[in-house]
Amino acid sequence: MSLTKFLRAVVLAVATTAALAPSLSFAQPASEPAATSATPDAGAAPAAAAPSVGTEVVENPYGLSALWAQGDIVAKATLVIMIIMSMGSWYIIFTKLFEQQKLLNAANAAGKTFWTAGSVRAGADALEKGSAFRYIAEQGLTASEHHEGTLVEQIDLHTWVTMSIQRAVDNVQSRLQDGLAFLATVGSTAPFVGLFGTVWGIYHALTAIGISGQASIDKVAGPVGEALIMTAIGLAVAVPAVMGYNWLIRRNKSAMEKVRSFSSDLHNVLIAGKR
Repeated sequence: MSLTKFLRAVVLAVATTAALAPSLSFAQPASEPAATSATPDAGAAPAAAAPSVGTEVVENPYGLSALWAQGDIVAKATLVIMIIMSMGSWYIIFTKLFEQQKLLNAANAAGKTFWTAGSVRAGADALEKGSAFRYIAEQGLTASEHHEGTLVEQIDLHTWVTMSIQRAVDNVQSRLQDGLAFLATVGSTAPFVGLFGTVWGIYHALTAIGISGQASIDKVAGPVGEALIMTAIGLAVAVPAVMGYNWLIRRNKSAMEKVRSFSSDLHNVLIAGKR
């Protein structure tokens, strides 16, 4: 009896297992979408936390810094010379512009105050100290007042006053022309200094080819780049110097016309005896 019950229990368990097997096989795929749907969520967090891609800055191996670091003493000396020439040119340009503007302002002041004064002495005292027009007026007064009783007494008053005023005008013109010779020199020689740097860079390129035995781009790029930079710097130094020279010469002519007009009128006043 117990054996029969035992066998019946075994058969019942096998039947129950066979009946539940299909439901278990279908229940397992039902759980897979949940896992699959959870998979994008698990991968979404790393995607959101991914770092942004930046732009890498590559330093130019053939720029000015490389030229200075890799150049020899001749290349560095050439570069320093051109830098000095450029700095000197810009200094002279700005200095002469300031002096010319000061002279033009003094010309306007002389036209308003000098010729309305009661005498040449009063007009000269009314001008600004250090002014070119005051200097010319004082030179003319000195020549007209200290003529007799000196060695220049043998020269007539008209000629002596004319010579004194002309010397004063020449001094003013010479002062205006200071530095212009440097600009002319820089404008004419800077391209050749740059050309010398170019030739020296090409010489280095040929030397690198001869040593390596092959004309590869990595052997000649540095020296050729050095040569081209030297040419560009030479032109950059020369062009402002030439343009500044021509501009200052033109402004000097305009300023000297005002100075000569003033000196001519002053000469006539002094010769007429009005002091």
